[in-house]
Amino acid sequence: MSNLKNIFLALAGLAGLAVAGTVHAAGADLGQATQQPTNWTAISMFAAFVIFTLFITKWAASKTKSASDFYTAGGGITGFQNGLAIAGDYMSAASFLGISAAVYLNGYDGLIYSIGFLVGWPIITFLMAERLRNLGRFTFADVAAYRFQQAPIRIFAASGTLVVVAFYLIAQMVGAGQLIKLLFGLEYWIAVVVVGSLMMIYVLFGGMTATTWVQIIKAVMLLAGATFMAYIVMQQFNFSPEALFAKSVEIHDKKQSIMGPGTFIKDPISAISFGMALMFGTAGLPHILMRFFTVPNAKEARKSVFWATTWIAYFYILTFIIGFGAIVLVSTNPEFKDAAGKLLGGNNMAAIHLAKAVGGNVFLGFISAVAFATILAVVAGLTLSGASAVSHDLYATVFKKGKATSANELRVSRITTIGLGIIAVVLGILFEKQNIAFMVSLAFAIAASANFPVLFMSVLWKDCTTRGATIGGFLGLITAVGLTVVSKSVWVDVLGNPTAIFPYTSPALFSMTAGFVGIWLFSILDTSDRARLDRAGYPAQKVRSETGIGAEGASGH
Repeated sequence: MSNLKNIFLALAGLAGLAVAGTVHAAGADLGQATQQPTNWTAISMFAAFVIFTLFITKWAASKTKSASDFYTAGGGITGFQNGLAIAGDYMSAASFLGISAAVYLNGYDGLIYSIGFLVGWPIITFLMAERLRNLGRFTFADVAAYRFQQAPIRIFAASGTLVVVAFYLIAQMVGAGQLIKLLFGLEYWIAVVVVGSLMMIYVLFGGMTATTWVQIIKAVMLLAGATFMAYIVMQQFNFSPEALFAKSVEIHDKKQSIMGPGTFIKDPISAISFGMALMFGTAGLPHILMRFFTVPNAKEARKSVFWATTWIAYFYILTFIIGFGAIVLVSTNPEFKDAAGKLLGGNNMAAIHLAKAVGGNVFLGFISAVAFATILAVVAGLTLSGASAVSHDLYATVFKKGKATSANELRVSRITTIGLGIIAVVLGILFEKQNIAFMVSLAFAIAASANFPVLFMSVLWKDCTTRGATIGGFLGLITAVGLTVVSKSVWVDVLGNPTAIFPYTSPALFSMTAGFVGIWLFSILDTSDRARLDRAGYPAQKVRSETGIGAEGASGH
């Protein structure tokens, strides 16, 4: 039984983003929770999921022969499949536990997460998806560096990718341990080790093919589970949202204020900055951008975004219903409260308790297993993007100057995967007691401040240069990290200082501006021979980005 017990641990992953997703709402209160009795229903369901996906990994391993197979499944994923996989990558715990907890606590205000996460997709649809597929091969650095000097841009892109991946992975691992401890009665460190081990197996042997199918299966499970929960909640109110909202207002301790905005984000600058991080961060997340290279052409890339947006939008509507359903069915039930009247396991567990309220222990086990599956899918995607940044952007392009063999590149990818897995486990254990909420908001802020401006300007601005993109990108990266460190979430909550130097919720408004201004300023001031070459390469890049002519060739010079 001990092995089964260990396998189950992975479930915890979901909470990583869950805690992150509730950074400004529920807070990271998982750490104060007590261990619950072991949930063997959830463990057995998760064990079944793991065994099934390990068979998929074995099948995928037989198809993973080259670097292209490893990074992008050989470009053989259809638009519909990739759309589901993107949704599986994106519908993390921040979406499921985080948004529903934010709605449970703040009502209407919790929608800022849904809207912020969702509105990033039109940007990707209309500005990025087709161009990404036409210009790139394996990573977003292929696109950003298309007409520039390779080494500086690749070094920046790899740095931005690894910082985003690191913060995401820490949050996932810490959340994994805490959710398992709460839900299944297993030890924290065991959960972290099991999540890390399973993630390494999926990525090491199956590469992008296995990761894609794990994400698809998890997306279907999560959509099915959330649909059932929302259906049962609405059934109790004769499918009248008005009746549900009215009952929620009657029960909630904030009364009418939960149906109006204003209590969640305290000032306009924080609201704008936080919204910018969520919206533009989506278009700069390396593990999401990497998915557009798994389809055979730009048409399928556009189709991917259409399907991803469809599933994600539907899912966010469900989380809103789940949040209000938890107000009605969970907050009034003493079974889900401790002696002090607080929610067992903290507010992040509102959706989990609702699962038991609408479907009993069996459905609770299913939703818990889905939570575990979610973390595994997200962690596998993150690890793959980190491994590709090291092996493709740094090793193959910078160190080997494009002369690395596919076999050597693949070997470096797998070594990096092991390294990232070990680092993620160690950091997850070290950060057990920390408030991890700031890590995911920082990952979004970095993606919005560093990766997105470089990608956007390099593809759409003819005067962008290597020097401008590199310096501006690093400015955005450093500003985002620096301002987060001196904000309340780190300076006060982690480091114990009395007041924060930086007063706002998110640095994105300032750090993203620094990134764009840096790219513009250092590009227009650049009069070097290299800059003239960079500008001269724009017309050819534009033709290929918009037509796809030559898209099956090399990724640029």
